[in-house]
Amino acid sequence: QVQLVESGGGLVQAGGSLTLSCAASGRYPMGWFRQAPGKERAFVAGISWSGSYTAYQDSVKGRFTISRDNAKNTVYLQTNNLKPEDTAVYYCAAKKDLSTYVVYTRAAEYSDWGQGTQVTVSS
Repeated sequence: QVQLVESGGGLVQAGGSLTLSCAASGRYPMGWFRQAPGKERAFVAGISWSGSYTAYQDSVKGRFTISRDNAKNTVYLQTNNLKPEDTAVYYCAAKKDLSTYVVYTRAAEYSDWGQGTQVTVSS
């Protein structure tokens, strides 16, 4: 089982920024998802095992950036220009797969999940 530990959530005003981190027990393709109250868990961003390929949900393109530090087995989600509709619990996920260039975008494709970190954006 992959161990995932998220950090970096918090309360921020609209227009602000937060950097979320996810420390993993190994190196895998990774993704960030979010779940707002009463809504389904939704894909936010994903990154390949190599780090060369990324994918984003349309609503966060240009505002969020996913990256990874493979020496630390850590994936980051830099969130800028946050909006109240970004308020959610953010989860990181890992896929037990060593495909170097694949980015996974569906929750069902991921095998392991972190505990989640709350992001609240006030207007």
